[in-house]
Amino acid sequence: MGLLMRWLVSAGALLIVAWLFDRIWFDTVGAAFLAALVLGLINAFIKPVVKLFTLPVTVLTLGLFALVINAVLLMLTSSLVGGFHVEGFWTAFWGAIVLALVSGVLGALFGDE
Repeated sequence: MGLLMRWLVSAGALLIVAWLFDRIWFDTVGAAFLAALVLGLINAFIKPVVKLFTLPVTVLTLGLFALVINAVLLMLTSSLVGGFHVEGFWTAFWGAIVLALVSGVLGALFGDE
């Protein structure tokens, strides 16, 4: 799947998550595309470092701490992107889980692999 297609799938997944959760929303559709870009950059550059430093806790919790990391990174994206709002940790936690599922489904539907 090309980079542009991944970006579109990510933005679409974020819009679907915002539609499903009352406490996650975008002011504009453009904010969803910007949030998808920022979240992709965070996942590419920051997430590996965070996962490395939290590896002992992740192993101790049998991988469940990775869900916490995803929630925190979603909240970080919300704080960096104007027009993207996530209210509260638990909303981010469940939103990150649904985001992963929706991204996977959309990626499978629209991917060329």
